[in-house]
Amino acid sequence: MNGSLSAFAFERQFDDRGALLWFQQNWGYSFVLSGTYAVLIFLGHMFMKDRQKLDLRAPLVLWSMSLAVFSIVGTLRTGWYMFNVVCSEGFRQSVCDTDFYSAPVSKFWAFAFAISKAPELGDTVFVVLRKQRLIFLHWYHHITVLLYSWFSYKDHVAGGGWFMSMNFTVHAFMYSYYTAKAAGVRVPRAFAMLITVLQISQMAAGLTVLGLVYSWKHEQHCKSTDNNIIFGSAMYFSYLPLFCAFFYQSYIRRSDGGQKRRLKRD
Repeated sequence: MNGSLSAFAFERQFDDRGALLWFQQNWGYSFVLSGTYAVLIFLGHMFMKDRQKLDLRAPLVLWSMSLAVFSIVGTLRTGWYMFNVVCSEGFRQSVCDTDFYSAPVSKFWAFAFAISKAPELGDTVFVVLRKQRLIFLHWYHHITVLLYSWFSYKDHVAGGGWFMSMNFTVHAFMYSYYTAKAAGVRVPRAFAMLITVLQISQMAAGLTVLGLVYSWKHEQHCKSTDNNIIFGSAMYFSYLPLFCAFFYQSYIRRSDGGQKRRLKRD
């Protein structure tokens, strides 16, 4: 069914077999990238310690906008594929589907998603050079998503369609928000709260999908590995309290603190 979905020429012509082979041979470099990233964060903080923060408004707008456009298009393409699988073959098949990695509409975007986790590390460059607060969740999330995405792509595991389409969707909202903020647009606080709620929902949904894959993986059409399920579950489970804590600290505790200060002034 999904082979007949309308695909652009560059999507149809993408060499998914070559991409799979590349990841199978090179996925270990994700550890090298992660280690280099961690070292550069430390060196960057040392470098900027006694220096004035950089503005970088124009580069940040362009950076965030490019990731926003990429995520929006990725959302539309992978979402279209997943929508058709659910409608034509049911939710269970959408969880166990592995054609996502090779179907004309989605195969390019599956590869692009996995490979994009390396350049997305560049987000932290702006945080460091602008001397913003770098929280644990930020760099931990970048590293673990990179490692798990490359680890999963090399095995074409079930559940990947859901993981990628959900992440594309959240990033479409998130990077659009970052673009507007960098451009100086006043964005309602509720929009930032919505993004964090979407992130929390994504982690809960990711755990659910992995649980279903585990339940169905002994069936021939629901391909995965114990290691992938364990690593993925540990990753999503660790994200849940971190994102919930971020929501509390950013939107509830901060609001309560501001209200108390106003009451004292009154």
